[in-house]
Amino acid sequence: HQIFYFPEANLRFESLCELICDTSMDSSYFYGLSWLCQHIQRLIIFNEDSGVHNGIAKLISVQKNLKYFEWKELNWFSVTKSDYYKEILLALEKKADTINHLKLLFIHQHPTLYKVLPKLHKLKTLIVDLEEFSEEQLKACVYRDLEVIKAGFYELRAASIIIENSGGYIKKILFPSYEFDDYVDNFDGDSLIFIRKVYEYCPSIEYLSLAISSSKEHFIEFEKLLKICQNLKLLIIIIVYNYDIEMDDIERKLLENGEELLKILSRSAPTNLREIRIIYDYKFSLKVLEEFLENWKGYALSILTCDPIYKEENYIKLINKYKNNGVIKDFRCENFTNVTNIDFKI
Repeated sequence: HQIFYFPEANLRFESLCELICDTSMDSSYFYGLSWLCQHIQRLIIFNEDSGVHNGIAKLISVQKNLKYFEWKELNWFSVTKSDYYKEILLALEKKADTINHLKLLFIHQHPTLYKVLPKLHKLKTLIVDLEEFSEEQLKACVYRDLEVIKAGFYELRAASIIIENSGGYIKKILFPSYEFDDYVDNFDGDSLIFIRKVYEYCPSIEYLSLAISSSKEHFIEFEKLLKICQNLKLLIIIIVYNYDIEMDDIERKLLENGEELLKILSRSAPTNLREIRIIYDYKFSLKVLEEFLENWKGYALSILTCDPIYKEENYIKLINKYKNNGVIKDFRCENFTNVTNIDFKI
């Protein structure tokens, strides 16, 4: 139904401030809405097809105070046209003085994004794939009010540049939704740079997702970060060991990683830290875990992990002991998606 033709439609729609919709509707529908709805502040689009959405671009362009825009693909296997995102991005460019929050989950990067993104200078939230940006293009992206950024495993160097150019107000650094693999080029070097940029330029960080190598240097820099970032409340961490080690040494390396991590947390965790989410590559022996919990002096801890070993009876017994003592608030095994999603609540 073309509801914008209904009696009193103008009266009902002119104050609309939030719209969540998908692209299954004909483009003409969005043209109709653009006549009536010009005060939308929050616009979320779920894309279902591979057409060019000029109607949505028109709806964006007429908004007088658009602050939040999110585009999410529902069909990642669709074949897209070359100018698929161009009109959407050009419409967003005209909203550079109002847009604060941008989440673009595109199938592929359109060249127009490299031109538009640096102009959105008032961004507080930036969730965009940065992997294909050149260093020069990234340095042009200066967001002094930035508070939330996504740092994918393949784009740690890119995220480091954005962080360095921020105004020091970043509070959340998010993981991507895909799992880490061992094909990330120069991961050790990029992750070291990333850790340093976080403690140099994000003194107010509260929610941090961090992927580090298991080298001594990485653990040293990680501890330095904990000592500096005293507002940290939630930590999500991936420890990546050297995949060249022998199979017989893997168990030993996982235990070493787990022991070193807990020693660092015991010595240097910020007093505000309430939740720790550990994904891989690590393992806590019963002895090491008990020593950590016995020495923990901060808030009651919530711990999330992907490893089902902590559902075993001996671990459950230990965990319940420290739940009863008030040291552990919760200790759960969840899937990768939940553990990496900061918005997932225990």
